Amino acid sequence: MMRNVIYAVSLFTLAASLGCVPSTSTSTSDSAGSSTPGVTAEEATPRETVGKTTQNVLDLEQAFRDGAELASTKIESKNPLMINAEAYRTSVGKIGGMGVEHAIQLRNAQSIQDPKPLTHEVFMAEIIKKDQPDGIRLPMLPFYQEYAWDQKNQKLVVVDFPARKAEREKQR
Repeated sequence: MMRNVIYAVSLFTLAASLGCVPSTSTSTSDSAGSSTPGVTAEEATPRETVGKTTQNVLDLEQAFRDGAELASTKIESKNPLMINAEAYRTSVGKIGGMGVEHAIQLRNAQSIQDPKPLTHEVFMAEIIKKDQPDGIRLPMLPFYQEYAWDQKNQKLVVVDFPARKAEREKQR
């Protein structure tokens, strides 16, 4: 029991240091405060993640043009606190992908014709159903990660924005 409490406190402390919980520091939300090209101060500001959801899914090709990289799904840290944070981030992304995959399978099963590949626009309209009560709500990711639709492979992926991390480090 005590070990679980220690793990929980350690995970929360780590999440706070990684920007997974709201920061107590103040920063402006305009891009004038940013010294990293293409990144606004708001994008580099940690956002609440625990218990929060999103319906924001980027187009993967556009995300790559904006400086994104595919997020690693490996847990490589040697630090016990970092292992927990990496496991949480990768699990959240995988669970979101599983929900989307299930919704796509249901869509395809209901289709009388051969299901056609989903473009980003069709994916958002038929699977995510943004701003609709029956839409998919994905778990919120840290400020430097976003969900993206990989049209070529027809799956939801998580991308990192390294420039957001760099800007956050400059703000500290």
